Amino acid sequence: MTNEFTPPKVWKMEDENGGKWASINRPDSGARFDKVLPKGKHALQLYSLGTPNGQKVTIMLEELLAAGVTEAEYDAYIINIGESDQFSSGFVAVNPNSKIPALLDNTTDEPINVFESGAILVYLAEKFGHFLPEELASRTQVMNWLFWLQGSAPYLGGGFGHFYAYAPEKFEYPINRFSMEAKRQLDVLDKQLANNQYLAGDEYSIADIATWPWYGNLVLGNLYDAAEFLDVESYPNLLRWAKEIEQRSAVERGRIVNRSWGEEWEQVPNRNSAEDIDKALNLKPKV
Repeated sequence: MTNEFTPPKVWKMEDENGGKWASINRPDSGARFDKVLPKGKHALQLYSLGTPNGQKVTIMLEELLAAGVTEAEYDAYIINIGESDQFSSGFVAVNPNSKIPALLDNTTDEPINVFESGAILVYLAEKFGHFLPEELASRTQVMNWLFWLQGSAPYLGGGFGHFYAYAPEKFEYPINRFSMEAKRQLDVLDKQLANNQYLAGDEYSIADIATWPWYGNLVLGNLYDAAEFLDVESYPNLLRWAKEIEQRSAVERGRIVNRSWGEEWEQVPNRNSAEDIDKALNLKPKV
């Protein structure tokens, strides 16, 4: 192998390593500037971006509203990670890890901050009593698949997605390495869905809500433009599941919140009421 890299004894950041997000990556944490977060009228305040991790929470909130849980009304404000919004003092106070999404629940005497997308889904499911079974065996299956997603998605996003779609140069070794793992994960999902309507059985749950923005979007061609490369047609059960969930009204609504790119009808940068989403979807071409 030519141009082989020899790691130094002690790593130090000297230059940006290139790629789409290089300008915001640093090896330290904490606030970089002072800025107060906006606040709306609802008890639930979400600070996020319409990436797969952000879509998990907005889909969950829209599913709760569709289920008649009016207490799940929320304000959602966009956090532009390309502009380093996640490093403001206000955001760091809600999530010291400076990653979207982050939720603030003001229904208690002292506001509760919730961060990490999986933790937010569990919090909302337990708070409102939806999409997480109470019976031990069923609940365990949902949690199995939720934790599977939380552990697997970084290989898809930070691994395959980074080297296939975002890295400044294409390198054979990391693309092959993470393509192999991405396809293994797709196979795991396809085999599980061969005998189950949803990931944890016959009931739609937070496991599906967490997984669809990553693997559903991937096989539907909405993520990394990699559907052909990964031969997603060879996973028919996963495709069936992805298309079925895509048709849910709450998924259509939630996936466009905190989004400022794509078609005009796909963009709801900030959401303060249901009408904000309605206005955007009204622009969608009729089939």
